[in-house]
Amino acid sequence: MEDDPEIEAKAYQWMRGHLSGFLRFDGERVAIKIAPLPDGRFVAPVMVAMLMAADTVMELPDDGDTDLHLMMSLEKFDERTDQSGSADRWRTYHGDPPDVNWAWITIDAAKFQGYFIDGEVFQRPNTLDKGGSMICRALNQSKIDTVRAAIHAQYRTDAADPLVVGVDPCGFDVRRQFDIIRLNTPEGRVISDEASAISLLTALAKDA
Repeated sequence: MEDDPEIEAKAYQWMRGHLSGFLRFDGERVAIKIAPLPDGRFVAPVMVAMLMAADTVMELPDDGDTDLHLMMSLEKFDERTDQSGSADRWRTYHGDPPDVNWAWITIDAAKFQGYFIDGEVFQRPNTLDKGGSMICRALNQSKIDTVRAAIHAQYRTDAADPLVVGVDPCGFDVRRQFDIIRLNTPEGRVISDEASAISLLTALAKDA
């Protein structure tokens, strides 16, 4: 694997900004949506054939030369016995699942803009996990106008009913009607608690 911190950081940001794409397996190519888990892995509803495939590659968001290609391993789990709430985490991000089978996703390696990258780059445990839900709740209750303003400032687009569904040191995951949009923190700044989350969200909203 090629070690380039700048391209690794860019690839990680790209992945967090594209949680929808396509999964290639056994000659098939199927649309898929993933959600991040606190331990750094991801979760998705999957087809049985995906679980049985020898090789699975996810394209985020597509299969272009500049897109992100992730080689991954899938581990099936039963949501009825899973104590971590992984399936509910996915529902929070994307709504009703298209399948009844669930898998934890471990990224083994990636290819991005001509570089090969170790999978560990993409699996960062979320240090805000325990307080993240409270931060999301606070933002959704009292700062939703700021969320809208931040989306408009960063993407020049509007969101009628945005909902903050995830927060980590590097940014916010916001659910819109049809997708998830990522609000990355300004370079060199991180979210550590509710106060810093509000401060950085406000900074993003003013960054015209």
